[in-house]
Amino acid sequence: MQYDVTVIGSGPGGYVAAIRCAQLGFKTAIVEKYNTLGGTCLNVGCIPSKALLDSSEHFHNAEHTFKTHGIDINKPKVNFGQMISRKDDVVKQTCDGIDFLMKKNKIDVHHGFGSFVDKNTIKITAADGKESQIQSEKIIIATGSKPSSLPFIKIDKKRVITSTEALALKEVPKHLVIIGGGVIGLELGSVYARLGAKVSVVEFLDRIIPGMDGTMSKELTKSLKKLGFDFYLKHKVTGVEAKGKNVKVIAETPKGESLELDGDYCLVSIGRRPYTEGLGLENIGIATDKGGRIETDEHLRTSVSNIYAIGDVVKGAMLAHKAEEEGTLVAEQMAGQKPHINYNLIPGVVYTWPEVAAVGQTEEQLKEAGTDYKVGSFPFKALGRARASMDVDGLVKVLADKNTDEILGIHIIGARAADMIASGVTAMEFRASAEDVSRMSHAHPTYMEAVKEACLAATEARPIHI
Repeated sequence: MQYDVTVIGSGPGGYVAAIRCAQLGFKTAIVEKYNTLGGTCLNVGCIPSKALLDSSEHFHNAEHTFKTHGIDINKPKVNFGQMISRKDDVVKQTCDGIDFLMKKNKIDVHHGFGSFVDKNTIKITAADGKESQIQSEKIIIATGSKPSSLPFIKIDKKRVITSTEALALKEVPKHLVIIGGGVIGLELGSVYARLGAKVSVVEFLDRIIPGMDGTMSKELTKSLKKLGFDFYLKHKVTGVEAKGKNVKVIAETPKGESLELDGDYCLVSIGRRPYTEGLGLENIGIATDKGGRIETDEHLRTSVSNIYAIGDVVKGAMLAHKAEEEGTLVAEQMAGQKPHINYNLIPGVVYTWPEVAAVGQTEEQLKEAGTDYKVGSFPFKALGRARASMDVDGLVKVLADKNTDEILGIHIIGARAADMIASGVTAMEFRASAEDVSRMSHAHPTYMEAVKEACLAATEARPIHI
């Protein structure tokens, strides 16, 4: 068959690119190796993890805050099988929604492993081994990423697991040892800590969520310690041994001594790597960099002029919404439009509780760049809304240019930070100053008042409520 555009991969970047291409009048196809659409995000990433995070948060509140709220219940029990079942239902509904969108937009879906024969021909190998080929004028590579590991760690997917297996366990771990203090590990650790597991995090660097602002790392560490997390920072993992139902994680301490942690599950969560194996890039002359990423120009075009790449297989943050923006950008460029992406304004979120969300520059980045800046912050505990909901952990930190007052970064740790950060993106997209935001009316009582107060603190050091 002949298509105008074919997308390889149906994750958020791929399916959004396909939909936008179809909307713009291109005859479009999508190739997906798994039986369900949606990629890692919908099947074994963003969506299922948030489902389990919400379920575990409900249980945690029933156990710890209901009594204070005046709700008396018998001691709650975890029906873990039902939690997993509900998560699976959420995933199915979401993936079914993508199927509907493909039909609605008249996009042909080909299930099977897609690989390049030449720059206009894709071979599709179905699960039963049958092969077929399609022709396409333009092709978008959106094959995403998969979990990284260390060469000396054998992932058996039973006791030594990745995030994929952690979303489908049959039991709540007694002691979950997590290698890596990044977003994925902390989110999944939160799920199981709330359900009663002992959680230990071994991190090579000197802080968790190292890519985010240092204040956010410090505050989240305090909150997760309250939840029962143990942190082993500046520890280098040297071995993982699985035997029966037990796992031993061996690490070197900052003093060069040996530490052994005995658990029943070990989650390896040290990041993700681009998934391009078997694509046949060598058949069309496309190379990857040392990190396995496909190199593109600023328009996401590869070295082969009719082939583009988006999402986790190219440079930048491995985020679903970043991939979506890139999918839209490529589709619109193909149609002759002139879209843009400001990569500095793509927000990042950690869905622990409290949540962490950020956009723009961190304080560390501003210092490194030699930028003159000022800081305004405001704690959640000073908010009436936060006291009413018993969500007093956290703060808002606003970084602004010392000379022009333009907002350079907004960093939030607290209840609903993931939703609040959109206001920061909006403000920075329109290059608002801290004073601009501080003079906008913010509804009372809301968590967003903390943003206004932090902007007041950054403007003239004049927050009202502290």
